[in-house]
Amino acid sequence: MPSLLWRRFGRGSATSSWPAVVSPRPDGAQPVFDATRCDLNGACATACPVGAIRVDAAFALDRARCISCRRCIEVCPTHALAPGLTFAEPARTRAELVVPAGDGGMRAAAGRARRVLGRSLHVRHLDAGSCNGCDWEINATTNAVHDIQRFGIDLVASPRHADVLLVTGTMTRNLEIAARRTYDAMSDPRLVVAVGACAASGSPYPEGYASGRGAASILPVDVFVPGCPPRPEAIIQGLLLAVGRLTGPRR
Repeated sequence: MPSLLWRRFGRGSATSSWPAVVSPRPDGAQPVFDATRCDLNGACATACPVGAIRVDAAFALDRARCISCRRCIEVCPTHALAPGLTFAEPARTRAELVVPAGDGGMRAAAGRARRVLGRSLHVRHLDAGSCNGCDWEINATTNAVHDIQRFGIDLVASPRHADVLLVTGTMTRNLEIAARRTYDAMSDPRLVVAVGACAASGSPYPEGYASGRGAASILPVDVFVPGCPPRPEAIIQGLLLAVGRLTGPRR
């Protein structure tokens, strides 16, 4: 036993520092756009299976719909699109997720979280029809590497104890009433964070008899976290960004 403890202490802390430079992950990041190389040929828009790219008088990439399939990168003849190295940062509105994107302000968001709620935030996770990819990433935020609890953020079992509703999934028709009741059970001030492409926009599933347009079709979303699925760092940043808006009663 002493030798086991000695080896464990020698390894140091596994928890990553925050804010910090995110480790590269070129296999799952969304594409980056170089406007100087784009000739507006439209090949990327044609190849995109979820309609996240629009090319007319200008290029536009909706990161809320992008599922990181890389087809646009493969067909771009001018190499205006290239693999990204880090996650797409969360935003307060869908419009902010359309490329070109601005500065996400990770450090400022963390500072606002400390000023508004100190180090206490309770989160209720609501699965509204996801494939469980985003849910596994949320689960990863609680491990030793990401350690979301160091920010005072805890996942709770009841919406009556929650400050934030963390929504995953495309918001299926059968869950619309349940989602609204969950939101109504929360006390003011309350916030909603849509995690992943499904919750942010309904992508990659088209609207139909069983599938909706994402969390914003039913709930007042405060922060959109893009990605399919988003990385744990993006989810943490989205929560901190949401807390920065928690300055008074909501609706």
